[in-house]
Amino acid sequence: MKKRILCLHAHPDDAELLAGGTLALLAARGHDVVIATMTAGDCGSVEYGPQEIASIRQVEAANAAAIIDAEYHWVGFDDLAIFSDDGSRRRVTAALRRLRPHIVLTSSPRDYHCDHEATSKLVTDACFGASAPNYLTQAYDQSPALPAIPHLYYVDPAEGIDREGNTIAPQFAIDVASVMDVKRRMLEAHESQRNWLRKQHGMDNFVETMETWCRSRGALAGVEFAEGFRQYGGHAYPRTPLLQELLADLVLTVRR
Repeated sequence: MKKRILCLHAHPDDAELLAGGTLALLAARGHDVVIATMTAGDCGSVEYGPQEIASIRQVEAANAAAIIDAEYHWVGFDDLAIFSDDGSRRRVTAALRRLRPHIVLTSSPRDYHCDHEATSKLVTDACFGASAPNYLTQAYDQSPALPAIPHLYYVDPAEGIDREGNTIAPQFAIDVASVMDVKRRMLEAHESQRNWLRKQHGMDNFVETMETWCRSRGALAGVEFAEGFRQYGGHAYPRTPLLQELLADLVLTVRR
């Protein structure tokens, strides 16, 4: 049956960097894919002011999503201003109710960036709250509660490590070699980030960096390119392997 998959990460280009291949595979198999970002990337520039670069990046994000016929949405936060508090949790819960996913992919709880880590916490908690009708989110959206907690997965952190350099190992990987060209085009749609990532992150070519990361995950599973995931199975959250079943022929066991 067709499923609705939401990748909700912190900034425009995060989804493409870390899960673009898997999203492309899901879309190609007829599932509805939604890419959403907590922020519009208002701090990601040395050439433009915050409002201008945010507008540019939303257009880029929508263009990247369109490559796989996916939707794009901005949840309404600003860069470096995502915090786990009551209002933020209700805002994210409202977004989940509006977008109505069966599967949610989000950022790793441990990562290099505070926005990534805060996003992971908020999305994890919002998945639980989204199906509780008495958890009120009408201040942000009028959509009703979800019928059930969606399946929740964490994508890899950048470089597969946390901010102290400790390895974050995936539970499983998806072989994305067949869609690497699509993933490259999705990332290339974020043209405004080339100069920013060169200055702030030391990436001379962010597409090459993405390929290096995908090769490193592929090496853990014996293929050329892969993306890694961990399923969250906390109490009351679904533990059935729904994402793995949708891409069963491409799911890989990773070496520990």
